[in-house]
Parts: sequence; structure tokens; C-alpha cells
Amino acid sequence: MKIAIVGAGPAGTMAAVRLARAGAGVSLFDPSHPREKPCGGGLTGRALDLVSDVVDIAALPAVVVRSAHVEHPQMIGKIAAVPLIDCGASPASSLVVLSRAVFDHALVNAAVRAGARLVAEKVVDVSIAPDGSGVLRTTRGEHHADFILGADGVNSVVGKKFSAPFSRAQLSVAAGFFVHGVTSTAIDIKTMIAQPGYLWSFPRPDHLAIGVCAPARDRARSSDLREQTLTWMRSHNLSRGTRLQQYAWPIPSIGFAGGRDHRASGSRWMLLGDAAGLVDPLTREGIYYALLSGQWAAEALISCSLAIAPRAYQERLDADIRPELVRAATLSGLFFSRAFSSLLVDGLEQSDAIRRVFADLVAGTQPYRGLRRRLLATRQWRLAGNAIRIGVMSKVFTGTMKGGISSTA
Repeated sequence: MKIAIVGAGPAGTMAAVRLARAGAGVSLFDPSHPREKPCGGGLTGRALDLVSDVVDIAALPAVVVRSAHVEHPQMIGKIAAVPLIDCGASPASSLVVLSRAVFDHALVNAAVRAGARLVAEKVVDVSIAPDGSGVLRTTRGEHHADFILGADGVNSVVGKKFSAPFSRAQLSVAAGFFVHGVTSTAIDIKTMIAQPGYLWSFPRPDHLAIGVCAPARDRARSSDLREQTLTWMRSHNLSRGTRLQQYAWPIPSIGFAGGRDHRASGSRWMLLGDAAGLVDPLTREGIYYALLSGQWAAEALISCSLAIAPRAYQERLDADIRPELVRAATLSGLFFSRAFSSLLVDGLEQSDAIRRVFADLVAGTQPYRGLRRRLLATRQWRLAGNAIRIGVMSKVFTGTMKGGISSTA
């Protein structure tokens, strides 16, 4: 079985490792990986579990994040500190941050060691030949494979040819700076008043990744988001004595609009990671879903025939990932509201139980399914009552939000 994988990020390399270890002939097409990417670079506990037999994270330069600082959206200087380790959570609840160039390099090396062939060529077109084989045209020539995996990101050549481009409603814009010369052991998060989104600061070994993310449907401009980032940096004395490297990038998520028009598989092809829009629309975290989709695609191809594998993969996405992303999209309108964000900081300051819920959300060990029930179980009735009175959280607790949060949400 000859598999062509377009894109050597986390999704493509995870699929390459699993398939090559199973004996498949794998060609991994990417002219530029590994490279730095404009993202936080955080690996949650569940992502670390997925790569535990692929990459030795402990051997890489990384920051183990000890706490999260959640800032009040309106009151300057009011910050809730949430421990992310040593707070009763299991070791799997850790959060590690590292450079994407470092992480992706380790994944590419793991794929090559497993037997995959790295082809440093840019794929410009894909098609399915009359005999059912996949055809890839690169800047240097033509290649053939039994199956094509598209792991080539938001602007996926494979996705645009076989599925559909993302709508504006399914895109967010992230823009900010790599701030060289300073680092930390905490992440900083602040809901932004200017638009429904948030600012983040993630520490890497020798710099911070700081930026603002906002829905593209709100006409968010990179220049505006960078200016908001600079304003926050100045208020935290991070703009002096540091070197700034700006970035901007679109982030897709099928959670918005349910992803109904964006198929992730078809005859002799599948889409993985960002190419499939598998990004959390609330946190915009996508590394875990990239790794998971790469593993699931490999498992489908290993256990099923080439004719059945696409359907098996799509059904798994639809059953286990798509509903979680839709829940996150529904909740994002609430979490990014000014009233709820203010209430959240108060709750984090006052309640150990709320802090534990938040820590598990950051770590990825608390899914959105079951979140309402767990919040109610904290018995923080005063906080819940205040939220209902201001008309923000009532929809969460009654399960009547548009988009259909079920009684099990």
C-alpha cells in the first residue's frame, strides 16, 4: 500500500509514523517543514499521551507551564492565578509549551525513522486517475499513490480540490508577535472587549508567543489585533528590551456552522488536522486534534480496505470530534462575552472547585460534554445565581443555547 501524505506538520507526521510502522510505503510531501508557526505551541496532557511512543518530549527544550493568569477584561490589574500542576490533577493534566519548529522537527525525524520517505517538493495539484490511484503534481514532477492524505493546513490543496474551501464563518484570525528575550512559566489569558476573542501569552524556552485571536466574520484585521497585542505588552512592560517578530495566520474550525459543507474524506483521500478544520473554536487549540486525526486516518487505512477506510474515518470524526467542536463553538459566544469573562475571573479567585475545572479545560482532560454538570457540581450557587441574573449563563444551565446543547453537555 503506497500512501502519499501532503504536509509534514503534526497531523501528517503522526499518520506517517503509524502507517510506516505498519509496513505501508509512505511518502511525506513538504518543501519547508519543519518550520516555526504562529501558534502557542502548547501540548496538553492528552496530546502528550498521543505522542508518548513517538517523541521524547522530555529531551526537547520546552517549558512546563505551572500556572495560568486570567485577567479581568475591564479592571486593570485584576488577575486570577490558576495552578496547572500540583492542584489535585493527574500528571496527564500538565501543559508543555515548545517551539513548533522543534516539535515538528522531532515528528518528521520520527516519521523518517519509522520508514517514511520525506519528499521536499511542493504539491500544487492532486487528482484521482481513472484506475482509482492518486496523482500528485509537484513543482518538480508527478507522483502516484494508492491513497492521498491531505494534512496541508487551512489552505489545503487537497481540501480545495476534493472537498470545499472554508467559509469566512469557519475562520478565525490570529495575529501577534514572538517576543524574543523574555520567557515565563505561566500562560496569560485575557478576553478582549474589542471583539469576541482573547489574548494569549504562551512561554517558550527563549521567547513568548503573544497574540490575539478573533473570528474572521467580525472583519478582524491583523493590524488591529497586533495593535491590541502591543497595548497589552506595554501594560506588562514587555515591549522594551525585547525583539519582536510579527505573525498572522487564519485558523479554521468546522465547529462554526457545524462543518456541514466540509467533507473530510472521499474515494482514495482524507483530510487531517487543520485541513479538515479540526480546531477547537473556543481555545483555537489544534495540535491535539491534528495528532488524533493522523492516528485515526492511519488506523482506518490499516484495518479497512481502501474503499471502506474513508467512510470509517469520516464516521469516527462525526461521532467523536465534530460534536465536541460544535459544543465549543456554541459556548464561545458565552465565554467571550464581557459579563461572563468578568464573572469567570471572580469565580477563579474565590473557588478551588472552579479553578480545578478551568485547569482541566486547559489541559484538555475536561471535554465540553459534561461541563455544565461539573460546574453545577461545584455548588457555587452564588456565582451561578449572579450569572443567571445578568442573563449570561442561564442558557448554559438550562441547555437552551442556539445550536442545541443537550442535557448531557
